Amino acid sequence: MKKRRRARELALTLLYQIEMLRAEKDEVEEILYSFWFENPEEEEAVRNFTDQIVREVIKNIQPIDTEITKTAINWTMNRMGYIDRNILRMATFELMFMSDIPPLVTINEAIELAKKFGAGESSKFINGVLHRIKEANKPT
Repeated sequence: MKKRRRARELALTLLYQIEMLRAEKDEVEEILYSFWFENPEEEEAVRNFTDQIVREVIKNIQPIDTEITKTAINWTMNRMGYIDRNILRMATFELMFMSDIPPLVTINEAIELAKKFGAGESSKFINGVLHRIKEANKPT
């Protein structure tokens, strides 16, 4: 498995855990520390990208959630499943803040996560939302 795909899977696991625990922003570092203590075998590149995604999604949660809500027509964040919501958050972070990753790569990776971890129609829903976010955030 490619390193970035593995990092995205781990980031999804961590964001899900953080949300389920209703962890505060100041608890994120402790959760990351515990996670890596229990999973020491991961490569440094995987760990670094995972940490970056988790920290930056949590740090930018309000603008990310605002963008998703604005774009996911007739859907609120609370109505989305935990997995779908966190896949969207990760991918929206990449689309909004990581110009070094091609948008279509981000969208494809999110679709693959949705196929693997989401419910039946998750990948189609995520694909539609992310394409609208991509279009809305195109450089002019």
